[in-house]
Amino acid sequence: MGKMYEVSNRYNNYRDYTKEFTEVGRSIRRPDGADKVKGKVQYTDDLTLPRMVYGKLLRSKHAHANIVKIDYSKAMELEGVLGVITGEDCPIPYGIVPHNANEHALAVGKVRNWGEPVAAVAAVTEEIAEKALELIEVEYDVLEAIVDPREAVKRDDLRIHEDAPNNISYEGIQVYGDPDKALAESDYVLEQDYYSSYVNHGFIEPQSALADFDVATGKLHLYATCQVPHYTHQQLAKVLEMPLSKIRITVPLIGGGFGGKGVASQADFCSALLSRKVGRPVKITYERSDVFATNNGRHPCYMKMKLGFDKTGKITACDFTNLMDGGAYAGWGIVVLFYTASMVHIPYMIPNVRFDGKRVYTNKPTCGAFRGLGGVQPRFAMEQMLDQAAAHFGMDPYEIRMLNAAESGYTAMSKMYVPHTEYKKCLTECVEKSGYKEKHGKLPFGKGIGLSGGYYISGTSYTLYLSYKPHTVATIKVDEENDVTVYCGATDIGQGVDMVMAQMAAETLGVHTEDVTVIPRDTKISTFDLGTFASRLTFATGWAIRQAAEKINAELKPVAAGMLGIRGDEVEVQGGEFYNIYKPNKRVPWRDVVSSYIQTNGPLTKTGQFTPPRRKGIQQGGNIGHSPSFGFSAQIAEVDIDLETGKVNVVKITEAGDCGVAINPQSVEGQVHGSIGMGLGQALYEEMKIAPDGTFCNPSFHDYKVPTALDMPEIDANIVDAYDPSAPYGAKESGEGPIQPTIPAIFNAVYDAIGVRFTEMPLTPEKVLNAIKEQKAKGVF
Repeated sequence: MGKMYEVSNRYNNYRDYTKEFTEVGRSIRRPDGADKVKGKVQYTDDLTLPRMVYGKLLRSKHAHANIVKIDYSKAMELEGVLGVITGEDCPIPYGIVPHNANEHALAVGKVRNWGEPVAAVAAVTEEIAEKALELIEVEYDVLEAIVDPREAVKRDDLRIHEDAPNNISYEGIQVYGDPDKALAESDYVLEQDYYSSYVNHGFIEPQSALADFDVATGKLHLYATCQVPHYTHQQLAKVLEMPLSKIRITVPLIGGGFGGKGVASQADFCSALLSRKVGRPVKITYERSDVFATNNGRHPCYMKMKLGFDKTGKITACDFTNLMDGGAYAGWGIVVLFYTASMVHIPYMIPNVRFDGKRVYTNKPTCGAFRGLGGVQPRFAMEQMLDQAAAHFGMDPYEIRMLNAAESGYTAMSKMYVPHTEYKKCLTECVEKSGYKEKHGKLPFGKGIGLSGGYYISGTSYTLYLSYKPHTVATIKVDEENDVTVYCGATDIGQGVDMVMAQMAAETLGVHTEDVTVIPRDTKISTFDLGTFASRLTFATGWAIRQAAEKINAELKPVAAGMLGIRGDEVEVQGGEFYNIYKPNKRVPWRDVVSSYIQTNGPLTKTGQFTPPRRKGIQQGGNIGHSPSFGFSAQIAEVDIDLETGKVNVVKITEAGDCGVAINPQSVEGQVHGSIGMGLGQALYEEMKIAPDGTFCNPSFHDYKVPTALDMPEIDANIVDAYDPSAPYGAKESGEGPIQPTIPAIFNAVYDAIGVRFTEMPLTPEKVLNAIKEQKAKGVF
């Protein structure tokens, strides 16, 4: 148990105090919002440096091939070309999970997916760099490609990686309790196969990197679109064989990430390598096709789930088999694999669980981290099966979820501990607000309503490499010139953590949020943070900021007491003033106290930190999925299907979420809308198409369809009344939990509409129309 968590527990005794928020809970507008709309802010691709040149990557048109020879002599003869690098310049592999690192900045000896880069050029203009790519001659020995994991796992004769028999990247089995016995003794057993699709994040800003290597000092300064600057820092140091202290990473504003920027990009490495080679700053910005070629999106899964129930409808066991398509490289794979395992233990109480999973290599762009990592796929299966089980028992789908829902203090068989949940409240609120009970099973053919639930971790208990350092550190500086300044390496990828950090600092310091400035992340300036993933920032930065702010208050309150002529324990601070708790009219301005302190003591700076409790798992991969707390969500989708075309129109989604205390309710609602939009896209439209030879068929937003504003349904987002005493300011995650229920809620609604159960994404008009025709042939309508 980390030191900061001990502090957090101390506050559990002061719940009334901690609920009396003034800054937390305000829907404050993001200060960068208007500037983003006006184009006044700068993203990485907007940056320029003196003598800067441009880099471009040459990508393979083959999905699986040995590289026989690369000749770039003609490219070097082109005027304006300054340098070319190949795999020979970057032989050291990297990876977000260090002990499974098998990626290279440029392919070394072999390409394993369409679009894998084989060379990079630096030239004085982008046009010259692109022309130079055409002059690089690459001789390939083309190999058979495997794009289906079900085939790949049978093909030991054709290994994508020589050290991976049967192309298995990772595999693992977890058994909790006695699932075989429980299933054999169950009154009802339901078994079904499911397929979840191959989708990309679709963030607006493509990856961009601007590297400036100083030949005089041997130092590298990288500006990057990166949501995990710490891990990128680590990987750059490894690949470039440089000490961490000589690498500085600055992260400008980011135009979306959703997990796709949770790894170092090849642009990061290649711009740095080229800059070191040519002695000038080098910028590489991806085209959209580059983004698809590097992917890092959600893993497609071939799943088999078996659920057992007793005669009352309580779940007795879950037997879950998962074959994951990992694409060409390891990436986040082992983490995602075991997250799918952990995600079947909650939000319901399941006493017996077996997981049997494999992540398999294929000749496709690598899969990685994606909003709701590891939870979307099994939730798609389980939430549909609960509806089927409810029908078997003659129950309402709402009732069977309420019957099985976990409650605060629940410890799953995997030892995952849920300190707080209002999941039942989520279910009840969205059912009541949508009129679900009055509509379910009662709407005309073609119209339907579906319920689903979900949850997600709120933080993570472990680093991606063995380390006992704090997961987040925050420093707060108070002075007369700038009021409050917060330094923290937490990366705002558009979700608004800068705003949330300012509100939390203001809350404890007793000032207005508008008086707080958050310094953008820069590894040379900011304090340490692991990065933006696992919905961890509000929880982690909240405790670190609170600890730092409490230290600030401990310095200022005695000064205020002296100015007020009272004892230190009679002082409180709020609204920019210190005051006597017994005589509230007796006050002194916060700024006057700061001035008095600084004149006597000099600058006032304090640091706080957070390390989550390590709730150790008990089986292979069992550490993955543990979290300090969890957020919960329930959704109800209403659909109106066009019976002539099969198009599914989602007309309304009612959502109710337990994110504890919403630090900024407007931001929470934004997260809910974003989650629903992404879930809707995966449910109905999105899928990356790969030809049998591994060619990517739709690497553009013209051909890869994402929902637009016109496709979005009416959304009724609700934040249930909740307070997690184990969380800073009572707050939990809100960015990934709300995507969990969206897809199964839509599928359950479609079943309610036409009486057909679909088990594969996406739910295209063709599939639905064929089902409608079958129903018509049966005389259903």
